[in-house]
This record gives sequence, structure tokens and C-alpha cells, in this order.
Amino acid sequence: MNNSSFNKNLNNENLNWASIQTDMKNKMGLDIYESWLKKIDFIEEFSSYILLSVPTRFIRDWIVSRYLDQILKIIKIYKKNIIRIEFKIIEKKVVKNIGGEKNFQSSEINENVSFIKDSYLQYNRIDPNKRFDNFITGPSNKLAFEASLKVSENISQYNPLYIYGGVGMGKTHLLNSIGLELKKNNKVMFISAERFMYQFVKSIKANDMVKFKEYFRNTDILLIDDIQFMNGKEAMQEEFFHTFNALLDKGSQIIVSADRAPNKLSRIQERIKSRFSGGLVVDIQKPDYELRKKIVEKKTDDLSNFYSEKIKVSQEIKDFISTEITASIREIVGAINRIVSYSRIYNKVPNLSETKIIIKDLLNLGENKVTIDLIQTVVCKFFKISKNEMLSSRRSRYLVRPRQTAIYLTKILTSKSLPEIGREFSNRDHTTIIHSVKTIEKLKEKNPDMVENINKLKNQILYNNKNYEI
Repeated sequence: MNNSSFNKNLNNENLNWASIQTDMKNKMGLDIYESWLKKIDFIEEFSSYILLSVPTRFIRDWIVSRYLDQILKIIKIYKKNIIRIEFKIIEKKVVKNIGGEKNFQSSEINENVSFIKDSYLQYNRIDPNKRFDNFITGPSNKLAFEASLKVSENISQYNPLYIYGGVGMGKTHLLNSIGLELKKNNKVMFISAERFMYQFVKSIKANDMVKFKEYFRNTDILLIDDIQFMNGKEAMQEEFFHTFNALLDKGSQIIVSADRAPNKLSRIQERIKSRFSGGLVVDIQKPDYELRKKIVEKKTDDLSNFYSEKIKVSQEIKDFISTEITASIREIVGAINRIVSYSRIYNKVPNLSETKIIIKDLLNLGENKVTIDLIQTVVCKFFKISKNEMLSSRRSRYLVRPRQTAIYLTKILTSKSLPEIGREFSNRDHTTIIHSVKTIEKLKEKNPDMVENINKLKNQILYNNKNYEI
């Protein structure tokens, strides 16, 4: 049987999920499979996509962001016509029977997850995990939280409600919380400005603007996220303005989020900005230390309690994250997710030095602070040699290893090219740079002391002016 016949036969049969799981284990590694992919269950196959389930939203987001393309590639070996994967969150609870044996009960926690044929409804997804009761408040977001709570209790009290703040500050969480409360007794539409624009253009092309107008103007609650993405789209802004007015006239509630105040929106019609300013405008500021600390404590407790192995993140690491990650709440949560995932994959909680490396891209470090001169200085001090000795042509063993180490650290901690690095090390050839990097990488595989030294040097270079000791 030739390959084309083989694939044709496969396409006429149902997917063999057990074979796909075996392929995922072989191609993506046992650690990744046991930690993440094993938790995927097959639900149903459709003409061009398949529906899978996972127990939590966190696991789904991790798989989608890191492994989805590889999983789809494996599935397409069995079924070429499968072009996408959808996930359902189905929580599995352990229930003990009378004999003490454990059984699993499944409960679906996002009942309307995907396959609604109406293209407007398909993106009207309210996350049941983003609620008022798990929104952590502090001075920076208290006003926005209280205003959102008031709107969910008494619609049209503040109309429109306009919430603005930087990326990852909790705006979408608040909009979602309002939607969850109000959908019990109202017709709620929750959509991003980008998706609103997509549906608008699609309706024009399909000559179906009547349906578009009817759908958006007949809702009781309209929540629009990231309104700044409407900038410059004149025709869409025109339609939005009339939709906005129609909803206000019929007493519907409008809640809008953006990354800046109404008067700071660029390329948005003045009359729309004026409408936004006419309601209640509240901002979410950067979280202060106390709020960051509360978030870290809550998220680490939630995650460690979720897993059976009860991961215990040290207070030292919690304090470090609370102090160092100041940009957004999302980055704080992302840092905790990384640490917990590292702990589960490697079966140990990272120490402070390892934590700094795991989350280094989230910390307030500009690449320009890490210079080749700084790397050379730190390495020379560590190995107790002078910079002149390191940069000399001498090939004594006690000089070669520090030199190779400095070159390796320059390669991984800066964006300099090989020729640029060579020039900074006494005009050495780029092949010498490559050899040095490969030598250190091989030594790290065999020598734990080398790994420890590299980690110490990384931390001294990255946190040279910090108060945290290695």
C-alpha cells in the first residue's frame, strides 16, 4: 500500500487517540507528556477540527501557548483534514466510594465553550474563573472594583463605565466579573474591539449589516474590551457611535476598557471620546507592594493546593517576586506559574538563584545594563585574574577556562554577534567564540560545579546592583 492510500484510509477512520498519545510521548518527551499532555482527553471529532478536554484553564493555556502546533502536526499525520483543535475545561473530582476506592467525577465548568454556529456568539465567552470574589483589591484598583460592583447591582447607574489601565492590570477580569453577574437576568454581549471590527467587516462583505445591527443593538449589556484597537477605523467608529447611542436610548448598560484615558485615545472620533468621558471614568494604577504581596500569596496558595504534591514556594521567593515584578499583575501571576511548573517538571522548588534565571525576562532589567565589560569584570573577579590576563593570547589553563566562560556568558546574556564578541576579546576569530561556547555547554552537561558557577556568575551580572545575595 502506498503512502497516499494509507493516508486516505486513515482519513476515513476515526482518530486513534491512544496512538496519538504514544506519538506525543515519543516526540515531545516523557517529562512534558507526564506533566501536561497526559491530562488531555479526546471528546469528539468533527469534519475539520477535534474537541479535546483538560481539567483546568491553566493547563489549557499552558498547552495552547507551548505545544499546540506540535500536537496538531502529530494529529495531521492521522487526519490531514484536521485544521484546528478546540478545548473544553472539564474538571475531574476525586470521590471515594464506600470501599475507600477512588472514582473520578467530571463536571463541565465552561458549558458554552466553543461550537456555537452564530459567529457573534462564538466570541461571547465569559470566563467563569474571573469573578468579583477572586479579584484581589488594593489602593490602585479599589475604585474600579467598587464601580464595577455598583454597575452589576444597578445597571445604568454609571453609563458608560470606562475602565482604563496598563496591560495586565485586571481590566478584563472586571469586565468578565460584571458579565458573570448580569448574565443571570440580562442579555449580555462581551466582545473585544478587535472582534467587533472583524464582525463588522465580515457583515459588510456578506451584505448582512441588518443582522449585525440587530444583534448588537438588542443586547441589555454591552462589554467591549480594549477599545483603543478601534483607532483609525472610521466606518467602524461610525457604526459603533450609532450602536452606542441606540443602547443608551433603550437604557442598556455599556462598559468599556482601554489602555488609556478617553482624551488620550488616538485616531478616535471626538464625539466618541466625549461619550466615554460623559460616564464614569476610573483607572487602575500599577499595584503597590502590599497588593503585589497579597496577589503572590493568593496565587501561590491556589496553585500549590491544586496539585496533589502540595508545592511549597519559599517566603524568600514570594518576597522577591513581590518586590521585583512591579509592571503588572499578569506578570506576577506569570512568574508564579513558571515557578510552580518548574517545580512539577523537575520535582523540586527552585532556590532564589534559579528563580532569578527562570523569570529574568520579567524583571526590571534592561539589556543595556549587561555589557561585555561588566561580564569580563565579574568573571575576572570570580576567577581571581586580571582583565589583561584574560584578554591576553596566553593559553594557560587557569586563563583559558575563565576566558571561555566570559565568552559564553556574553553570548547568552547579550544580543552581540559573534564578530562583535570576538572584537571585545582582543580581536579573536568568530570560530574561537563558537568553540568557547560549545566547550562550556559540554562541561555543563558533565560537571555540576560548572553549572553552579555559571548560575552564580549570571546572577552577579544580572543583579550586580541588587540587595539579594547569591
